[in-house]
Amino acid sequence: MRQIVHNSIKCLECNEVLVSRSRHDYNTCGCPNGAMVDGGNEYERYGAKDMDKIEAKHIYADDDFEIVRKHAVRGSRGVDGKQPLKWIAICDMEDDYLQAVLDYGGAGWHLDLIRKEIDYRASLLHKKLDKGCACYGSNSMHKCNCK
Repeated sequence: MRQIVHNSIKCLECNEVLVSRSRHDYNTCGCPNGAMVDGGNEYERYGAKDMDKIEAKHIYADDDFEIVRKHAVRGSRGVDGKQPLKWIAICDMEDDYLQAVLDYGGAGWHLDLIRKEIDYRASLLHKKLDKGCACYGSNSMHKCNCK
């Protein structure tokens, strides 16, 4: 069975995007179509009064990694654990945060994606070095034109 990384739908009547992030995370839109999504990374359950008025979007761990890394997320409450819950895509995590997730632990499939992201960044760095770029910075911190 394929591992779900992202489980969402869009109600085409009200344009609301609904995301289910964990098992039994049941979300609905407020419009007359009553679109709903449930299941998080465990199962796909979605519906609406008019199924032709929803668009399902499901990303799996074995999909193209360029897509997966933008949709695989980790919930964070900040370094002190007292901040409001914020969902961060692995492509937007700082390198130290990726390592902290590995140190802390989690679901095996999620940790595999974290390791894959670390390897992905290392391969990008090697490509940049091969092109003569001596800088390094992930994501928005990267300031040169070598991308």
